[in-house]
Amino acid sequence: MRVTETALEGVLIIEPRVFEDRRGFFFESYNERAYAEHGISDRWVQDNHSRSVRGTLRGLHYQAAPGQAKLVRVVTGQVLDVVVDVRFGSPTFGQHVAVTLSAENQLQLYVPVGFAHGFCVLSESADFLYKVTSYYAPADERGVRWDDPDLAIPWPVQEPILSDKDLALPLLRDIPRDYVWRG
Repeated sequence: MRVTETALEGVLIIEPRVFEDRRGFFFESYNERAYAEHGISDRWVQDNHSRSVRGTLRGLHYQAAPGQAKLVRVVTGQVLDVVVDVRFGSPTFGQHVAVTLSAENQLQLYVPVGFAHGFCVLSESADFLYKVTSYYAPADERGVRWDDPDLAIPWPVQEPILSDKDLALPLLRDIPRDYVWRG
């Protein structure tokens, strides 16, 4: 497994070691020891699976403290996956990282606590899997508008398919100070 750091501290791109032959392929999508060797020692409590059609944009979501780290991947299709630093005072506050995740490239993305996360479906449809470190808590739900001009995320769609909840998310400057960077 190869792990690549991104411009956002703690956000990691994970490329599993894939064994391919005429039958297909095999890889470990998660191995606790291997991930711990790269500093990912979270306790995963829930696995989620979403299917979305082309042009769907989900996000940008996060949960208030204690938060929710995520390990995400795509098993069918392709998405543009985006992570935004929402830790007030961080040198990278409001900055984002965008990575294409697909069934073909088999990349994973680790999203630590203190970062908002979202994705946009690029293929006809996409099956998106993610492990999380805390159970869904509606009272702790938070998010940032996908089209916040201060974020300047180059989404690949002009008029995405959005949930009513995502349409009502606040701008970055208006989110609660759930996370403050302590350096």
